[in-house]
Amino acid sequence: MKRLSFLDTAFLLSESRETPMHVGGVNLFTLPEGVDEQEFLHGLADGLRSANEFQRPFADRLKTGLLGPAGPSYWQEDESLDLDYHIRHSALPKPGRYRELFNLVSRLHSTLLDRNRPLWEMHLIEGLQDRQLAVYSKYHHAAVDGSRAIHLGRSMLSQDPHHRIHVSPLSREAGEQYRASLDHREPPAFSDAELRNVSEVLKSTFDSGVHLFGALKRFTGAWMGQGGPLMMPFLNVPRSSINTPVDGARRFVAQSWSFERIRAVGRAFDGTFNDAVLAMCAGALRLYLRNHSKLPEKSLKAMVPISLRRDGDLDSSNAVGTMIADLATDISDAGQRMVAIQASTVAGKDYFKEMSPAEAQLVSMMIQMPGLLMIPLGLMSRLPPLNTIISNVPGPREPMFWNGARLEGVYPASIVTEGIALNITMVTYDKNVDFGITACRRTMPQAQRLIDYMEQALTELEDAAGLLNNQARPVKKSSASAIEKSTNKKPARKGRKKSSLA
Repeated sequence: MKRLSFLDTAFLLSESRETPMHVGGVNLFTLPEGVDEQEFLHGLADGLRSANEFQRPFADRLKTGLLGPAGPSYWQEDESLDLDYHIRHSALPKPGRYRELFNLVSRLHSTLLDRNRPLWEMHLIEGLQDRQLAVYSKYHHAAVDGSRAIHLGRSMLSQDPHHRIHVSPLSREAGEQYRASLDHREPPAFSDAELRNVSEVLKSTFDSGVHLFGALKRFTGAWMGQGGPLMMPFLNVPRSSINTPVDGARRFVAQSWSFERIRAVGRAFDGTFNDAVLAMCAGALRLYLRNHSKLPEKSLKAMVPISLRRDGDLDSSNAVGTMIADLATDISDAGQRMVAIQASTVAGKDYFKEMSPAEAQLVSMMIQMPGLLMIPLGLMSRLPPLNTIISNVPGPREPMFWNGARLEGVYPASIVTEGIALNITMVTYDKNVDFGITACRRTMPQAQRLIDYMEQALTELEDAAGLLNNQARPVKKSSASAIEKSTNKKPARKGRKKSSLA
């Protein structure tokens, strides 16, 4: 048995019917030439179900004591694992557009995972046009974070289109093969146990010569309004229409943009790719709220998760820290907004710069815990610690295949909580950045319009950076009403923005 960490337990305690605490996403594939779609899909399903011994977390069942999740909890191997329950085969209604796909994913992402079973599901979805298939997976956040989910997905894939998997991707053997394929240049400096209790954190900190108490002093000062652009939860966070009570129904939409296009914006401002992503999302949120006459006078604040997972660490359930970024939505000029966002992210990076991974884990936990504890109390919408969550998860930078089926996109679906009705997560894959937007269906019924606004925001950033002088201006976007009427627009790759998938 393996004991859950404090953060893992917090994800369990904060879960309710209105706030499912699972992460997941959609992988979109194109079938290899000359194969029958149904036979190919059945072959994938049979291959998945052929495992006898499983890598984590596929056979991990939650075990609690008399106090339930509030007491000590453990992962225990499920000796009667029912793979037919966890691996499901679905078909889309005709005509099999992306609209039908994401409507299905929205419903699947709205339902709770059964705590009497290992906390994951995988849905193989047929019926898409153009010989495509989709795989929707979801894992409870207590068992898997975004980076771990990417590793699980990659263990099923190969760079070789002719490679065929002869063992189940869920199996322990497949996990060991994937682990062996990684370049472990630096062994993990901290084990899970060291990250779980304060005494070991203190010990490892003092041994490394890093001053934990100094970091905690800076943390306390930030809560008291010190630290310049660094904004901690609850400090100067405006109320917005995003920060409302939510129900359990979700709206999921997705889109891809060229990685190089976004990176060029970051470089033009002497910033980073992540700065450009935040500015792109900030511009979209400003347009969305302004067009609904609900733009707050103060700037929105976003929680930005940062991975603390060491190279070679494939076992930790959660190894993630957080920082708070100022989205500068009170600034109308795109270039000035980008500069303000950069100042905020630099302050956040400097804040964690001198910390060991264990210190960063501890301080990040302190940042997150008030919000996680407020969720079951229903207080998040009354006193929001932040406005939204924007997360970037690195994925494979080369084309990948699953038994010859080419992976076309990786679209993450994440968590919406009481008081935070919107989550924007992206995965960098191949030459693109694949965005997944998860929203409360009642609070943001027109979440698909954010796709339109993100393209507009990116174009404004390119214009402010002077990039449009040397390149063709992007094709004019269609209106939101036109998007609603679209039938089947094939994803565009190789640097062009994808047609709307909403």
